[in-house]
Amino acid sequence: MKAIAQGAYDILYKPVQLDELGTILKRAYHVSGLEREHAELQHRLGTGAFEGMLGTSPRMQDVFATVRKVATAEVPVLITGESGTGKELIAQAIHRLSSRKNGPFVVINCGAIPENLLESELFGHEKGSFTGAHIQRKGRIEMADKGTLFLDEIGELPLPLQVKILRFLQEQVIERVGGREQLRVDARVIAATNRDLKQGMADGKFREDLFFRIGVVSVALPSLKERNGDALLMANAFLQRYAKENKKKITGFSTQAAAAIENYNWPGNVRELENRVKRAVIMAEGRKVSPADLELEIPKGRFEGLSLREAREALEREIILRVLGRHNDNITRASEELGISRPTLYELMEKLGIARK
Repeated sequence: MKAIAQGAYDILYKPVQLDELGTILKRAYHVSGLEREHAELQHRLGTGAFEGMLGTSPRMQDVFATVRKVATAEVPVLITGESGTGKELIAQAIHRLSSRKNGPFVVINCGAIPENLLESELFGHEKGSFTGAHIQRKGRIEMADKGTLFLDEIGELPLPLQVKILRFLQEQVIERVGGREQLRVDARVIAATNRDLKQGMADGKFREDLFFRIGVVSVALPSLKERNGDALLMANAFLQRYAKENKKKITGFSTQAAAAIENYNWPGNVRELENRVKRAVIMAEGRKVSPADLELEIPKGRFEGLSLREAREALEREIILRVLGRHNDNITRASEELGISRPTLYELMEKLGIARK
């Protein structure tokens, strides 16, 4: 009892029975593996966190590094990426890390407001400037004074308003709709789009001068399928959050569910991942979330038609590439995660045709 209290896993009685020793070792090894996995997940959740976002993949670490650099510079920023990749979260991070963090963070979605109302929303209006304008009203730009204005989906902005936004960026002054007074506004502009603005310029739908004005610094967000290892990392974080909110005693994902998460393409990116995990927490009946709870199919058939040796080599190559990507090709860290020595990893890489970097 004293030995166990001091950290011993179990006790063997003399003379030692080999079958009993084998059983205890297997059980201890399994528990140790679970503890290592839990510790690694907690470490990744900690080291991968940045301003409310998670990401340990090299692509996202590059994004986080760029955000740290541009946050303190008073220049416009253009964030590009597919829908659901977290463009507004990046904009919020830039604002929080800037000298304007105590000022307002004002958001307007340029594609969600009818064109005939968008000018008034952006620039405000004077009383009586149009039918229904019963009072003077500030626009979003004016509200962002001493803070940050986030123009989401700027690719949807009509050409006449592009001219007015360009003027504001150049002179830091606006006029309300129906007004003649020039108002000076000190606001930093961050824009975002899921459109190809260069194609928009070629089609005459987006002004070239505005593009270069808002894109002093560009931040390109990768899609979730390009973020090696991040899908499962974020899925676990979402699972913890929603299990706590819904008071569900869910301990994690089943092996099949984890494989389904890692193999799914995630066309809706992080937003789709969060929604699927949220639904799964509500629907799950056991302590583990299943692929059915996530409404994802179990991946199968990847190695059909291959011999056992070919399938084993294909799987080894896939795992090694994934681990190397997660550690930015650091051989020492990759070998530690794989549980093999550096020379063994080098031998496997040469055997499987994986180039050293």
